[in-house]
Amino acid sequence: MYETILFESIGRVVKISLNRPQVYNAINVQLGQELYDAFKRVETEGTARAVILTGAGRGFCSGQDLTDAGTVGAGAHLADSVRERYNLLISKMRSLPVPLIAAVNGACAGAGFGLALACDLRFAAADAKFTMAFNKIGLVPDSGTSYFLSRLVGVGKALELAWTADVFGAEEAERLGIVNRVFNPEALQEQSLAFAERLAEGPTVAYRLTKELIYDNAVSSLSEALEREARYQDVAGMTEDFREGVQAFVEKRSPLFRGR
Repeated sequence: MYETILFESIGRVVKISLNRPQVYNAINVQLGQELYDAFKRVETEGTARAVILTGAGRGFCSGQDLTDAGTVGAGAHLADSVRERYNLLISKMRSLPVPLIAAVNGACAGAGFGLALACDLRFAAADAKFTMAFNKIGLVPDSGTSYFLSRLVGVGKALELAWTADVFGAEEAERLGIVNRVFNPEALQEQSLAFAERLAEGPTVAYRLTKELIYDNAVSSLSEALEREARYQDVAGMTEDFREGVQAFVEKRSPLFRGR
């Protein structure tokens, strides 16, 4: 079905792998379109309860494929390209109703960094390398990087990383709060899957509402945040998972959540 990505269902987890390893999974038009379709498929089918995004081969994603026929040169207008290639994709990732985990193996640069930042959580191999990259070729950050990075590391550090386009490793990324956890390269995929499976056993509706709360309330006033919490708690309280959670607590057993 796909040529530039791999789509694998592992129980209640979907694993999506960028699959252009010969160019470190650089993003061309086809990969962007197939990746968008894969996330839309997860959303439409509604069976997956967690998603992992990773890269085939030795890299996560090296960013925009500058040799792609759809890439235009200096003096050209890039706004439509950014809107069509990245804006819809990043928005779809952010709105995905289930947890989305990036398993970053190897190079993570430019728009590839944007893909990782658009995920809810980021796990990295100890040898992973990150860079904003855009200013190296005279461009500004896109693919959501200017939005996500400043919220994780602060405005000053985001400007530094963008202006210098310095390459930094997984340990520094973890120290800055960009990466949640760092694993040995050989354990990254196994550990990421184990964490995703753990989330897939949880109360899916509550996870979705929690995701919306955390993101929306990050830019809300306190009064708006408190009211949103009240409204979302009302929705969560109507779910089967809430009733099961209470019953399991009373019976002193582990809950069996069904995502309803």
